[in-house]
Amino acid sequence: MKAETSVRIILAGVVVALLGACATFPKSGQAAFVGTWTNSPGTVWKKKGQRNFHVHLDKDGKRDAWGTCTVSGDTVTIMRTGGVNPKGCDGKAVYRFTRPDKDSLHFTLVSDACKLRKKNVLLDWHRK
Repeated sequence: MKAETSVRIILAGVVVALLGACATFPKSGQAAFVGTWTNSPGTVWKKKGQRNFHVHLDKDGKRDAWGTCTVSGDTVTIMRTGGVNPKGCDGKAVYRFTRPDKDSLHFTLVSDACKLRKKNVLLDWHRK
């Protein structure tokens, strides 16, 4: 009887661990945002480490824009520091983001004066 109960407890623990492993991926904070992402026009956004990112717009392998971003919970603040600079894109941009699943990233506008960045960022992103 004790052996049967022990086996049941062990199996229940294994099932819980497996279900947790299948469902876990970071949904907020820095870890949720780090990686290489692409959207439908083919823009590639690479977020490495705590603050830096770079963007490839034209698929030539060279970064076209780069900067810093800070993440707090589900909010990201983006600041371009180099590369292409379309009109109205000097200031910071603030977006909320969600991770519907482990390979998707979706943004909602909080504030951004840059029309080109808004048009690009508000598309759905997928892990590359």
